[in-house]
Amino acid sequence: MGKYLLSEQDRATLQYKVTSKLREVILKGEFKMGDRLVQEEWAAKLGVSRMPIREALRQLEVEGLVRIEPRRGAIVTPISPEDIEEIYQLRALLEGEAAVRSLPYLEEEDIEELECLLEKMSALGNNEQDVEQYTKLNAQFHQALRRGCPWRRIHSMIDTLWKGIPPYTPSLLSNQLQEAQEEHELMVKYIKETNPEKLRKTIEKHILRTRDNLLKVIRTEN
Repeated sequence: MGKYLLSEQDRATLQYKVTSKLREVILKGEFKMGDRLVQEEWAAKLGVSRMPIREALRQLEVEGLVRIEPRRGAIVTPISPEDIEEIYQLRALLEGEAAVRSLPYLEEEDIEELECLLEKMSALGNNEQDVEQYTKLNAQFHQALRRGCPWRRIHSMIDTLWKGIPPYTPSLLSNQLQEAQEEHELMVKYIKETNPEKLRKTIEKHILRTRDNLLKVIRTEN
């Protein structure tokens, strides 16, 4: 039980931490399809009340990682190949569109931020700690690409798609970070050249390549 217990520092952002922890254990395969995620048990394991567990389960239901059933509670529904197909196809379409619509609104400081994130990611290695840091920087990079997009709903849809497995893909595909980094560099190049079509195609290729490689991982493990 102690291995899951949240520290006092973690409790400063309690809801976020609880949701992240439950998402992590599901994505790591600690549950099988159809297993129940019992609120009382996880409240005790994390050292919190049932309320943040309940709120976390509602968020995970939106992400498709659990299903809330009357009288049974939260039933775990792990990511399937079909889920990967859907999530990454939608991401490719929506993120490509959002980045193109963001392009006219990006300021010089936005481009400088993207270049700074590129430098930080390029300086990282392949050990576990570096991959964890790369994961965070990668999420920031993709957010910065679309920051200027004026469409509110597209941001909301992309944010929902990112709350499942996408943030964890660098750790699953750590042997392919160099290829991902080269694609990131091309994205910044086309932003600086104000080339929307090449930017869109590079983002779509980047996300769909990740989809294909994730599907290989899932099918190999199964």
